[in-house]
Amino acid sequence: MPRTTKSIGAGLAAAAMIGSLLTAQPAWATPSNTAAPADNQDTTRQLVLAEPGTAANQVTAAVEAAGGEVAQTNEAIGLYTVNGPADLAQKLDQNPLITGTMDDSVIGYSPRGDIGEKKRKADDVERARAERPAARSTEQNITKAPPGQSRGKGKNHQGNTPLVTAPLRDRQWKLDMIEADAAHQTTMGKGARVGIMDTGVDGNNPDIAANFNLALSRNFTTDIPEIDGACAEDPDGSCTDAADVDENGHGTHVASTIASPRNGIGVTGVAPEAEVVNLRNGQDSGYFFLQPTLDALTYAPSAGIDVVNMSFYIDPWAFNCAANPADSPEEQTAQRLTIEATNRALDYARNNGVTLIAAMGNSHQDLGNPISDGSSPNYPEGNERERAIDTSCVVMPTEGNGVMSVSSVGPSSLKAYYSNYGTEQVAVAAPGGAYRDFFDTDKNPRPENMILAAVPEVVVRAETDLAPNGESLSPFVISECSGENNCAYYEYLQGTSMAAPHVTGVAALTIARHGQPDNQWGGKKMQPHRVERFITEGAVEKACEAPVMSYPGLADSYTAPCEGDASFNGSYGNSILNAKNSVSNTPHKR
Repeated sequence: MPRTTKSIGAGLAAAAMIGSLLTAQPAWATPSNTAAPADNQDTTRQLVLAEPGTAANQVTAAVEAAGGEVAQTNEAIGLYTVNGPADLAQKLDQNPLITGTMDDSVIGYSPRGDIGEKKRKADDVERARAERPAARSTEQNITKAPPGQSRGKGKNHQGNTPLVTAPLRDRQWKLDMIEADAAHQTTMGKGARVGIMDTGVDGNNPDIAANFNLALSRNFTTDIPEIDGACAEDPDGSCTDAADVDENGHGTHVASTIASPRNGIGVTGVAPEAEVVNLRNGQDSGYFFLQPTLDALTYAPSAGIDVVNMSFYIDPWAFNCAANPADSPEEQTAQRLTIEATNRALDYARNNGVTLIAAMGNSHQDLGNPISDGSSPNYPEGNERERAIDTSCVVMPTEGNGVMSVSSVGPSSLKAYYSNYGTEQVAVAAPGGAYRDFFDTDKNPRPENMILAAVPEVVVRAETDLAPNGESLSPFVISECSGENNCAYYEYLQGTSMAAPHVTGVAALTIARHGQPDNQWGGKKMQPHRVERFITEGAVEKACEAPVMSYPGLADSYTAPCEGDASFNGSYGNSILNAKNSVSNTPHKR
């Protein structure tokens, strides 16, 4: 996980897929994350979820009868953003057409450090971005995906020419673990389109630009100065970043892991010819709100997305409980709405051909047997409280409908000390790094045990010690320079946030290899259940190291039971991801 971003990040089927959203953005594509205006204390802003099948005009009439006004609509799942009087929610909750309501206010999670420190760092990044010259005119920088909406029909790599080796390839133990080079002899993912639901993607990064589709990318967030830092330097004077900007770094790292091209620069992605689309739903500060997440999910099918990566969880509740007596009636309603609305959006995306992949989380606990949650609600800071929870409480979107949840392993191929686990949740394990791997006997951080991928230059310049010529002085940041202050940067990170993108990359390879021609978008298309089958059946069996895994030198709270056999268990699910097996003609496991 980076400095300011956390990683994980039964519903009703959504309505039929609406028409293309590309020619004219609908109202819901312009999200609002702020509360009602502060100068009118009698006004409230609510997210309103309608009962399935309720017509938009019926909801509008109900809202107006309660004295409110519909500001935005997400028709795909029946979600409405509504302004109205202070008693609006109370009136709407009594209407049989309404599933539930919740405040649409600034909510989020600060994984470490206080709000002041997070804002200072965000300000530093914004300032560095404003002071830097225009992006370098390298071939990789200007060779973006075509501005049109279609993609080229994919052709499998047949191994007739040598594969280009990236300069930092020897630091990517993760690719060796999943046998990515062998898979690349068959396909490198051309024809697959990947959506990055995260803090954004630096589309001008020299190790991403060649695969980045700016035309289809969207930013579903609005910067909030109180938590994201000043936004006066934005080109149009607004607080909305462009769709090729990432001022946090987490999303760019994820995108690089998935699809950095084999172009002789930096690192190699798992699917180095897959197309990358930014579906930004995370704030600069690393917060992930409900409405941008829902908007990104429901936009994905209309942009031809084949697979989305979700390395986050939705704030403010680490666990959403439908009827926890420890929560107030209002808190219970909000959590029920989060579960229901998210599942509707997940169903909508998956039913329209989008494979869903998410990180399991880094709190080293059994999601199938949670006992307590001391981190919720996590905004405003200081409101967290210890509460008992049970299996009825779920992490979203990780435990949502149709999601492949990914646990993390280090170079030893054993479960990383921080990774969540659980037989009911984990689908597969993948390399996510561990600066203290299972067999390490010292307490010193080992960057080389973590996951190396590209990060935005402005983030590095704001938060990393650099030499006068721009080269990195940190062992956790690698610089690749071709002249003074002409550098690309790569950072070592660890977490299930880093494990999930490996599965997403293999999903892209699988779609490119086994998918059918996509008559609408070009390239390939493949039903999610088939993608999941090739991934899980291609995994290499991994048995539990012991019935109970303990980590030398770490507290007892990291001790983790491992239930199951080599073919499926709570630490590794269907076992360790393997790209070569997944792109072969037949699945590996039976």
